[in-house]
Amino acid sequence: MRIPLEITFRHMAPSDAIEANIREKAEKLEHFYEQIMGCRVVVEAPHDHHHQGKLFHVRVDLTVPGGELLVTGGHHHQSHAHEDVYVAIRDAFDVARRRVEDYARQQRGDVKSHEPVPLGRIAELQPENDYGMIETADDRLVYFHRNSVAEVSFDKLVVGDEVRFVEEMGDKGPQASMVRPLGRKP
Repeated sequence: MRIPLEITFRHMAPSDAIEANIREKAEKLEHFYEQIMGCRVVVEAPHDHHHQGKLFHVRVDLTVPGGELLVTGGHHHQSHAHEDVYVAIRDAFDVARRRVEDYARQQRGDVKSHEPVPLGRIAELQPENDYGMIETADDRLVYFHRNSVAEVSFDKLVVGDEVRFVEEMGDKGPQASMVRPLGRKP
C-alpha cells in the first residue's frame, strides 16, 4: 500500500495479535487490486450490551484511485458470531475483498456499465442468520448476506420488496454482492 495501514481500537485495549490479523488481511487485499492507496480499520467493542456478550464492530475504509470503498459491520446488526473479534474482522474483510474485486473489474472494463442490473424480489429473510434470498425474474433464488445490502438497513427489508442486485458466483452457488431496494426511503 502506498499509505500505511491505520488501525484504531475503540472501547478496548490495543492488541498485537488483532493488529497482526488485520495487517495480514489488509495485505491480501492487494492481491485483488494493487492500486489500493490506503486502508483504515476501526475495531470497536461497544460497552452498552450488558445482556449479551460484546458484539464487535469493524469498519474498513479503503482509499482507491477515484474514491473510497467503505465496509461497516454494524455491531447492533450482527449475529452472536461477532462476539469473537476475529470473526468480525474476517467478515468485514470478506466484504472488503468482494468490493475491491468489483472495483477492480470495473476499472479494467470487465463490468459493462450498459448492462442492465438484475431485478428481483425479496423471497425470504433470515435476520437471525444474517441472510436472505432474492427471487429473480427467471424464478431462481439468489442468496445475499446482510452486509451486501446498500442504502437501507437489512432489518428494514421485508419479503416482497423489489431490489436491484449484482449477482456473482459464490462458494455455494449464485449470490448477490450488492442489493439495493427500489423505491424505499432509508
